[in-house]
Amino acid sequence: MSTDAAGLGKGRAAGFVMPALVLIGMFLVFPALWTIYLGLTDFSLTGLAAADPHVVGGANYAEALGDGRLHTSLWLTTEFVLGSAVIGQAGLGFAVAWALRNRTGPVKRLVEGLVLLAWILPSSVVAFLWIALLDRDEGTLNALLHTPGFAWLLDYPMVSIIVFNIWRGTAFSMMLYGAALENVPPSHLETARLAGASAFQQLRDVVFPRIRGHILTNLLLISLWTFNDITTFQITAGGPEGRSEILPIYIYNVAISGGRLGFGAAVSFLVLLINLVLALVYLRLLRGRRGVAA
Repeated sequence: MSTDAAGLGKGRAAGFVMPALVLIGMFLVFPALWTIYLGLTDFSLTGLAAADPHVVGGANYAEALGDGRLHTSLWLTTEFVLGSAVIGQAGLGFAVAWALRNRTGPVKRLVEGLVLLAWILPSSVVAFLWIALLDRDEGTLNALLHTPGFAWLLDYPMVSIIVFNIWRGTAFSMMLYGAALENVPPSHLETARLAGASAFQQLRDVVFPRIRGHILTNLLLISLWTFNDITTFQITAGGPEGRSEILPIYIYNVAISGGRLGFGAAVSFLVLLINLVLALVYLRLLRGRRGVAA
């Protein structure tokens, strides 16, 4: 009787899990496998390769690894991730969370609401707001600075999208660090202050060791999100002259605009490998933290 009950329980468990497995297979596993297959072919949107694609093996990967435009795009993506996510969002998010940690009332709610507003608005709306802000002829920023005709998006495209992404994505870091700082006992900070520790020493010796896991988690998530974000396409489209063509925009340009889906799929797989490396680095750092804590 117990054996039958155990079998029935396993059957019910499988029934509950099966819909989730089907959805994962449909929307994650199958597209990933299809992308890998496309990367081995010369499939394109137009021409003979669209009607009768052929397997070309590693030709797409060899071309991608030797493509100077891809190398430039990878470097620009590194600048974009380091500038807007690792330094900008993480640093500003922590600064806001630290400044608001002991505050209550309308000031805290107002600041949090303004920061969250940039995060929850649709990407297309936010992008067009920044185009209106940075427009050369009738932009709000030029009107405020009294610099009519200054072309921010043409002269400083990378700086423009880095600042845009910092403004748009700081909310997540702020919320995560805000929750993490609640785990730091105020008595520890008070003891350090009475011992003569400066604000920097309090952060270094008391706060950061306690929230290191949160810092690593935040850096991993915002780095991956920024690495794969294509919202900036709506602002600069990768221009001018490819000076803001980060990897997601590069893939779009070669796969959709250029019609080379096979080559674009190969580059997408290389990007997936880079994301896996970032995740493995994070896991190694987190494992090291647990080892030290043990």
